[in-house]
Amino acid sequence: MSSCSRREVLGVLGSALIGGVAGGMAVNLATPGDALSAPSKSGDKQALWVPHKLDAAACAPLAYDGYWDRGLGCCYGTFYSIVGSLGKQYGAPYNQFPFTMMEVGKSGISEWGTICGALLGAASAYALFWGRKERDPMVTELFRWYEQTAFPVYNPGDKAQGVKEAIPPTKSGSVLCHISVSTWCQATGTDASSPKRSERCSRLTADVAIKAIEIMNAKIAGSFAAAGTSKAEEACGSCHGKGKQSPILKGRMDCTPCHSGSAHVQDKFNKHP
Repeated sequence: MSSCSRREVLGVLGSALIGGVAGGMAVNLATPGDALSAPSKSGDKQALWVPHKLDAAACAPLAYDGYWDRGLGCCYGTFYSIVGSLGKQYGAPYNQFPFTMMEVGKSGISEWGTICGALLGAASAYALFWGRKERDPMVTELFRWYEQTAFPVYNPGDKAQGVKEAIPPTKSGSVLCHISVSTWCQATGTDASSPKRSERCSRLTADVAIKAIEIMNAKIAGSFAAAGTSKAEEACGSCHGKGKQSPILKGRMDCTPCHSGSAHVQDKFNKHP
């Protein structure tokens, strides 16, 4: 049996890759970080995937059902309602995404209660189409809306998969899963592990998908206007931030849910005012 040189092997593999691309095989030769985006003239990143407008009301049931689908949860639900809907309408490349990977965002990312998974799913969908400079204002608009909205609003009616009863809405003031869920549970006297709480979060998933798509549609139409700074951000930022009295602040969340000074959340270790 004759032996092949390293150069000959690489040549064969290169020909196979080129042939695969020509034949329609999806082969990604890009380096990490460049697979979905490339520099634009403005210096930002411009997504290679093209966004299209969607019917938010038509996508909402897909987000709600996605929450319950195999227990994949809120992050999967919002992401699939957007990118999965594009896949149903336009095919590749949208329908080729490994959607189940978005399950990682369930319950605030692997049960950690950090960012609400529904928000993570929406922000991740934005990231497929827009670079940081374009995307960040969209994420801010969505997150500010989440802080100020009483959830849930969406009602699946007879198609409810958890409980069919009315779910009372509450405003958490925070984008964190831990606070969003805990605030609702405390206000309604509901166990966090109950089917009713799951129903609440599945409906919230649809709410987030609707708003996320409205923002996306406005962005595509050129009518999107970025949200301003919140009162809490302005108040905290007057002392905390770069070049300020206490330059330790990182983030844009409403600070009051965790730093309101109440007995349950006050900083007893450093005696924060």
